[in-house]
Amino acid sequence: MSSQTSGVIPTVITASPQRTSRYGRARKLLRAHRVFAVVLLAAAAVRVLLMLTYPMAQVYWYDSFTYLDTAVHMKPPGALHPAGYSAFLWLFRPFGSVALVAAVQHVMGLGIALMIYMLLRRRGLPGWGAALATVPVLFDPSFMRLEHAILSDTLVIFLLVAAITVLMWRAKVSVRAAAIAGPLIALAGLSRTVAVPVLGLAVLYLIACRAGVRVVAVMAVAGALPLLAYAGWYASHHGRFALSGSDGVALWARTMTFADCSVVKPPEPEARLCPNGTVVDAASEYVWAPGASLNRLPGDRFSHNALARSFALRAIAAQPFDYLREVVRDTSITFSWTPIAHPKRVTTPAATFPVGTWSLPEFPLIDKVKREYDSDIRALGAAEPYASLLSAYYYPLILRGPLFGLMLVAGAAGLFMRRRQALLPWAAAVFMLVAPVAALGFDHRYVLPAVPPAALAAALGAHSLVRGLRRRRRNGEPAREADRAIDHTHVAHY
Repeated sequence: MSSQTSGVIPTVITASPQRTSRYGRARKLLRAHRVFAVVLLAAAAVRVLLMLTYPMAQVYWYDSFTYLDTAVHMKPPGALHPAGYSAFLWLFRPFGSVALVAAVQHVMGLGIALMIYMLLRRRGLPGWGAALATVPVLFDPSFMRLEHAILSDTLVIFLLVAAITVLMWRAKVSVRAAAIAGPLIALAGLSRTVAVPVLGLAVLYLIACRAGVRVVAVMAVAGALPLLAYAGWYASHHGRFALSGSDGVALWARTMTFADCSVVKPPEPEARLCPNGTVVDAASEYVWAPGASLNRLPGDRFSHNALARSFALRAIAAQPFDYLREVVRDTSITFSWTPIAHPKRVTTPAATFPVGTWSLPEFPLIDKVKREYDSDIRALGAAEPYASLLSAYYYPLILRGPLFGLMLVAGAAGLFMRRRQALLPWAAAVFMLVAPVAALGFDHRYVLPAVPPAALAAALGAHSLVRGLRRRRRNGEPAREADRAIDHTHVAHY
């Protein structure tokens, strides 16, 4: 080019092959999961609106404050609640904000739905079907309000669903999967002790799947070690190898609805724990009823935990059918169409988000937690104009009992078609539904951890039934044999 030639040399900007490839994969991924992407985005938007409406997390007396107090001092409580959830709260102590904890729990709620969706897609369900299974977790106000509260439930659900996802991700469970899932279940149990036996269910699942001695052993050991370590820590503080100091009190309260000491014939001093004429509306209320026999003994109610356990086991052994009747009757409350207030002092599942301001009681522990964890803890209040928008939110399927029962039936039906597919989530759902009732009593809050695994099992069961019927109509091939091949199919891209 001569020196007299001048001008701007045009340049053509082209995307690098790597960037183009990433963009193409992203578009393909979005197309494959567009239904769930829309559902997840809508659920996230509702949660953002909830955070704007209630800038302060919901704190309850006395559960929330015992969790927070333990998070500050990190020693195992001697009575209620193991320290697992408090350890989770301890991670956020440097930020000094319970609102941040609530925000993280909302993200965990979305994560629970994401795990359910991914596992179902991997097991061959269509996008719309897998997305439909996540609707209760994503849009039920009961779950969203639980995520916004300083309570252990969301963490327990997240850990259990994560463990189920890890174990079911591949058709053949690996040693690595067992080594991951075991501690996840143990951590759930250390956040709420009712989840501890799920570890046994998982081990039985591996045995049923013929996962091999090594995998089963790794699962059992990896799950047991955190529990044993915590029990040793508990013993160093309280002199008893255990996870909590309230199991006996809870089971004693359960027996107060049927125990007849003329049949039980308890020795002294257990006889002092016999029903004394005090009647409350739910078994769990006997723990707190001032007139109940346990609460008339000298000292703190939980100081009599061993005595209460001894009485309760004796009563159940003497009246097993009465105990079973009470468990069945309380569990049946789950399946009523219109939610029943039980206990009456506890609200029924929330179909909407309330507007107003709620005060905190006056207790020294509340002031202590405000000084040591979050000085901004205050009464929950709904902020406008967001409150008016959120109060219009309506979810018509709020834990409708027959629908939840249908989910359990669908999961159970799937066991006959493809036994291994729905076995673990269905067993976990049934256990998490019945165990709290058997150990203490019914509460609508205690039903929620059973819903995500039940939804997972129902989706797998329904999918198995549909595929089996189609195959039978098509060529007469036995559905069970034909569907076993599905165990080895996987979604290619995640």
